[in-house]
Amino acid sequence: MKAGLNLIEASVLLENNETSSVELTKIYLDNINKGKELNCYNTVSFEEALKEAESSDKRRREKKSKSRFDGIPIGIKDLFCTKNIKTTASSKILSNFVPTYESTASQNCLNAGLISLGKLNCDEFAMGSTNKTSYFGSVINPWKSKNSDAHLVPGGSSGGSAAAVAADLCIASLGTDTGGSIRQPASFTGTVGLKPTYGRVSRWGIVAFASSLDQAGPITKTVEDAAALFEIISGYDSKDSTSSIKQKENFYDNLNSSVKGMKIGVPKEFKSDDLPTSTQKAWDDCKKLLQENGAELIDISLPHTMDALPTYYIIAPAEASSNLARYDGVKYGIRENGKNLIEMYEETRSIGFGDEVKRRILIGTYVLSSGYYDAYYIKAQKVRSLIKSDFNEAFKRVDAILTPSTPSTAFEIENEPKDPVQTYLNDIFTVPVNLAGIPAISVPFANDENNLPIGLQLITNSFEEQKLLNIAKNVQDTINYTPNLDKWWIK
Repeated sequence: MKAGLNLIEASVLLENNETSSVELTKIYLDNINKGKELNCYNTVSFEEALKEAESSDKRRREKKSKSRFDGIPIGIKDLFCTKNIKTTASSKILSNFVPTYESTASQNCLNAGLISLGKLNCDEFAMGSTNKTSYFGSVINPWKSKNSDAHLVPGGSSGGSAAAVAADLCIASLGTDTGGSIRQPASFTGTVGLKPTYGRVSRWGIVAFASSLDQAGPITKTVEDAAALFEIISGYDSKDSTSSIKQKENFYDNLNSSVKGMKIGVPKEFKSDDLPTSTQKAWDDCKKLLQENGAELIDISLPHTMDALPTYYIIAPAEASSNLARYDGVKYGIRENGKNLIEMYEETRSIGFGDEVKRRILIGTYVLSSGYYDAYYIKAQKVRSLIKSDFNEAFKRVDAILTPSTPSTAFEIENEPKDPVQTYLNDIFTVPVNLAGIPAISVPFANDENNLPIGLQLITNSFEEQKLLNIAKNVQDTINYTPNLDKWWIK
């Protein structure tokens, strides 16, 4: 069986009886075992996955498959609650938490017959852009610079989800995106990462970071796979009050790759002399490619997007400080002893949370405190409205917007900036999309001079994922990007 199998290819092999779900699952469990050095998984569901694979093969023999993707093994970010399987959010404070229920998004996968290989490592409570904040240690990017043997960050917070797909430790994965946490790691690992419209995928059962920004989505090898997995996990959920009632769509069956007559916007605010030459070239080459394929390029302005990062780092920590108040050692998670209730709270939270999570809780508490609420939080919400308005105006003129996914390619784990603000700048191109609640996708386009992947981001208006996927497929099919990833971790 060929390496680098994708979701669609696997479904064809299963349909044609050229492999079985048990055989597929064993291959990926073996890959996980060989790839332990990458630290992609917090929990591996060996027995559960093989049991589910046997059930899937039985369904296929009896012509009772749940979907065309029945029996395909995937990975799930350790932020989705999974019934009777440990869910930690990569935090010490939840290191012993086993939910008694299943998140809606992961349940939708089970309903389609997909098999969970386990829970994927991520930044603690999804707070980070490098996957270095995880209590279980850094995920290592399967890519390496051609001139160095140093380990690279996979991006974050869905670093394990992206690295596992790139390294063939699962066929596809689920991630979450609060400020770029699907698209940035996808860009760093040469994979496809889709952040849907806010409300397209239920947030019920997903450990919350910032409730008005969080959105689940797929990380895959191809745009077709992204469309298929997105179709599975999307849809209205009565358990999520922010869930969209918009009718579920057949994103995979309706895929086409024509961009003829489409107008593609290029925001002037995203242009910078500080952009690496290789990233700028990839962006320019993609503009030319889309023009040659029949699209029209239009210069646009998104004047308030430059205020997006400070706006995000007021709103997201504010919501996090509220959401994380529930982790106090009383009902679930770890508990540290104290002389009284207050001391128990203090000890539990001091020991249970990592430095980055504490930093964001402190920032969030500060901006929500008396005397600062209007000056910071209310002002940030007003700027957020202006950012959304900028996109609304732009989409009156264009069908989609093209930008880089990240300001750089993956960097060395040991070279992460000491100043957290410098790390936050990794999300400068992705954060505006979350504040506006609109969909975006990162597609691998080229490799830089060090043979590291460069991702480009496409953005469309709310609920226009079909258009977004179609344009992304056009780019994918035209360039035919090949990863050429050396599996150095297999000794």
